[in-house]
Amino acid sequence: MNRRTSYKLKQLGIITGIWLIIGLFIPLYDRVALFTTNAVAPIPKYTIAASIIINMGAALIGALLGGSLLVFYVNVKFRDKSYGYTIVTVVISFLVVLAIVNIVLRAFDVPSDPLRILKNCMIWGVVVAITQLFLQINNKFGKGVFWNILRGKYNTPKEERRIFMFLDLNSSTTIAETLGDKKYHAFLKDIFTDITNPILDNKGEIYQYVGDEVIVAWKYEEGIQNSECVKCFFDIKYHLQQLNNKYTRLYGLTPTFKAGIHCGKVVAGEVGIIKRDITYSGDVLNTTSRIQNMCKEFNEEIIVSGELADSLRLAGHFAAQTLGSIKLRGKQKEMQLVAVKWKI
Repeated sequence: MNRRTSYKLKQLGIITGIWLIIGLFIPLYDRVALFTTNAVAPIPKYTIAASIIINMGAALIGALLGGSLLVFYVNVKFRDKSYGYTIVTVVISFLVVLAIVNIVLRAFDVPSDPLRILKNCMIWGVVVAITQLFLQINNKFGKGVFWNILRGKYNTPKEERRIFMFLDLNSSTTIAETLGDKKYHAFLKDIFTDITNPILDNKGEIYQYVGDEVIVAWKYEEGIQNSECVKCFFDIKYHLQQLNNKYTRLYGLTPTFKAGIHCGKVVAGEVGIIKRDITYSGDVLNTTSRIQNMCKEFNEEIIVSGELADSLRLAGHFAAQTLGSIKLRGKQKEMQLVAVKWKI
């Protein structure tokens, strides 16, 4: 099972758990409402136990069907669409799921009341819309970032050891001049969409998009495991090569990248008031950017720091070539740099 599928199953599990809690709350609320002076008389054969089973059963069916549709289809096929666009698809899907649930309940001869069905439809309509909204927000911030902001994990800055890759588009200025502003924006949008899965599959987190550059981050242990941080670059390269026909047809070229990778300690903390975000600060990011700039000078597609190379298992699929001790721009000390190639 790849990392994307595992993450989606985790999302589905959370949705199912929350919807089951809501399915439990609805009959309990109905039970309390029965004791009010304006309450509607219970339907024949009504019991609180039966009501809980029916509502939680409907919530489970709805979560497995509707939740799966949201996680595995809507937010994959329409992940580059607006919330307004996806909500139309979600509402239609919800109506279909609701119809299926009602058919199942009728098949088991479960007693129903039109007013309660209407009320439940309104409740679940709101629940589904909010669920989709949170999925969209989570995608916007990146995996786990929104949850970390909610629970205030980085409200107090924390020191962490991270690996960063600065991924830069080759010949970006020439491409921009050739395509024009609007088409170049569409070009970048397609690229950033297409490279997302290779990044996620290699346990990377998309930290920032900076113009035509993508900054990818890893927790140190995850990044060095199986050389994921280096493997990520070549997976991106191979994936874009597979999409050569698409890019040639739409833009007349196939995008290529160069990258610099480095590791070290950074301070992770929440910043901003109106627009909150979790940012990393430290010399590691500046150094990684300088390493990436050396790719052009040495005519290499990927260069890693000697410090990181010592921790990676570059034997096997990768061929490492030491470039020597280089004094990077703005740095006082020299740094060992290593060029990495994929063995054919």
